[in-house]
Amino acid sequence: QVQLVESGGGLVQPGGSLRLSCAASGNIFSINAMGWYRQAPGKYREMVAAAGDGGIRKYADSVKGRFTISRDNAKNTVYLQMNSLKPEDTAVYYCNADGFGDYGEDLHYWGQGTQVTVSS
Repeated sequence: QVQLVESGGGLVQPGGSLRLSCAASGNIFSINAMGWYRQAPGKYREMVAAAGDGGIRKYADSVKGRFTISRDNAKNTVYLQMNSLKPEDTAVYYCNADGFGDYGEDLHYWGQGTQVTVSS
């Protein structure tokens, strides 16, 4: 089992920066990929950024060039550096981890979310 705890959310002005952190605990060695999703009021949850084991990085078009995802070597923490923030970035941001079980089955874990509000 894996537990994910997000931190770093808050209120920032447009054009500002914020760094989110997600700490994983439990069976962290079962994780092969981690990422960030967000959900704004009245919107579907969408993928923001994802990081694979082999250094693969994927970003939503809306954040490309502004956000950067990174992971530590132990796979126990993932970060999301958010620059040039816009009001449209306002959402609850969720940490996600994908892994595998004892029989190779896919497992998916979610954090509780952290609120990011971009407003002047």
